[in-house]
Amino acid sequence: MTQDQLLIVGILVATMGMFIWGRWRHDMVAGAALLACVLTGLIEAQDAFTGFAHPAVVTVACVLVLSRALQVSGAVDILTRHVLPKKAGTTLSLAALTGLGAFLSGFMNNVGAMALLMPVAMQLSVRLGLTPGQVLMPLAFGTILGGMTTLIGTPPNLIVSGFRSESIGSGFGMFDFTAVGLSVAVFCVLFIAVPGWRLVPARKQPGTEGFDTGAYITEARVPEDSKLAGLHLREAEAALDEADAQIIGLIRNEVRVNAPSSGRRIRANDILVIEADVESLAGVISALGLQLEEAKASSADDDTPLQTESASDQEDKETDKDKEKESDSNGDGMILMELVVRTESPLQGRSARDILLRTRYGLNLLAVSREGSRSKARLRTLKLKPGDLLLMQGSEEALSEFAADNGCIPLAERELRIPDHSKALTATLIMLIAVACAAFSLLPTAVAFAAGVLASMALRTLPLRSVYDAIDWPVIILLGALMPVAAVMESTGTATLIADVLIQHVAQGSGPAALGLILIVTMLISSVVNNAATAAAMCPIALGTAASLGVNADALLMAVAIGASCAFLTPIGHQNNTLILGPGGFRFGDYWRLGLPVSLLVCAISIPLLLLVWPL
Repeated sequence: MTQDQLLIVGILVATMGMFIWGRWRHDMVAGAALLACVLTGLIEAQDAFTGFAHPAVVTVACVLVLSRALQVSGAVDILTRHVLPKKAGTTLSLAALTGLGAFLSGFMNNVGAMALLMPVAMQLSVRLGLTPGQVLMPLAFGTILGGMTTLIGTPPNLIVSGFRSESIGSGFGMFDFTAVGLSVAVFCVLFIAVPGWRLVPARKQPGTEGFDTGAYITEARVPEDSKLAGLHLREAEAALDEADAQIIGLIRNEVRVNAPSSGRRIRANDILVIEADVESLAGVISALGLQLEEAKASSADDDTPLQTESASDQEDKETDKDKEKESDSNGDGMILMELVVRTESPLQGRSARDILLRTRYGLNLLAVSREGSRSKARLRTLKLKPGDLLLMQGSEEALSEFAADNGCIPLAERELRIPDHSKALTATLIMLIAVACAAFSLLPTAVAFAAGVLASMALRTLPLRSVYDAIDWPVIILLGALMPVAAVMESTGTATLIADVLIQHVAQGSGPAALGLILIVTMLISSVVNNAATAAAMCPIALGTAASLGVNADALLMAVAIGASCAFLTPIGHQNNTLILGPGGFRFGDYWRLGLPVSLLVCAISIPLLLLVWPL
């Protein structure tokens, strides 16, 4: 071996060791590897950061942004509500949920797909009488499998395509991964849904009994175009039953009717007083086409008494109007947060109107949870008590200021996505157009998705403040830093040297054996190392192996893509596995019980298909 080969092998061994050790975050390790190559002269200083301009890196960032737009606009929530069966048995319900997760992760970031469907999985576990983990692990594996089906489904696919582009001048197409990836995903999802989920340890989430926010009481207005207008209350109640919510009052012309008759007809601009838990609140509002009253309150209602209005109240109203206009124009900064009223809080006995909540803080009180009792007062006039849980909307700074001033404890920031059908449709069309442009080579992949991001920003399908928050910057740093390092393996001949060792001593010169070996080695490494890092490290070896054997490099690159995506054996191999570790109550060794059979099934299906679809 030459000196340069020894240096790059030493750096890569140290890098892989640091990845496995896990003491440093993977982007730090990748950055250290890049700097080590620069300091040892393997990479010229002016070329050190060229990896960040690589199309694969740009595409990954853009896909993450477009995925967040689908999430925030409520497009996926609408799809979930219409696709998942409401009263099916365990097998069908798990198959539908896991299949939906696989489908979504084919066109959006699989971590985003997992995050979207986790609340659905938790609710489904209760309905099916299963522990959360018995639903969460099938969902996590399904979203990982779905990423193999398209170019944009997972970062390893984009990385593999990038290496192919540098090697032979063109990358893989949008659906080049589909023939093998879809077949593997379908068979594995069916295995998981029918017998596989029974292999998941039935562990309860630690501390699940310790925190329950209870049901919230909120007010929702019936807009002119709502499908509820003109219906009887019993018809609305039937729709609410599925979400474990109920109507406990109706407000018409500022007159509240408690426990209204089910035969009463609903009119436009009525306000329904609804009791629902916070997780199902968004679904209730969206399904019935309602508007949260306090979030959409008209200026005529703001912090003013119902009957008389003093000069100071009038001044408060004008201030409130200005405040709301400012809030509307800067709506990108609005978040939801739960706060609990402490015993010594000055809020005791005071209402949102009393403290001029909107005037002083620019906040909306969307709902209140009061265990064991129901109030007959409007939300804005409800006298607060210690222990009340408040679901509030506003800027992070305003919420923090309110909590500090009034002795409240912030419990959790909530994601209450009330789907906006127009924005959901726009976000979906933008994603479909970007995919079509890339699939039919109308535009380079990176350019197509960058144009999609620009369109999303211009049309506000995603709050502008969320654009950069949507990007997983550690992954971007990892990819940008490892691209030049991987190129050194190629330029120094190290990749070819390693490939020759594998071929001569393990594969014995057999192309199919080399393909299977690369798939298995990649899969094992991805169980302990970030899948993007695994793909970046294995692609040069796959290309070197193909050159040494004189076989089709595409088959070996596809083996790397599949192996890097299939990290089922540990909780650290893929972010989706890590996401469910706590909520599922899992231990480190629980994953292999379902992960090992799924991994073996992946190998059994993918190796013959790779040889068939991508002949050596």
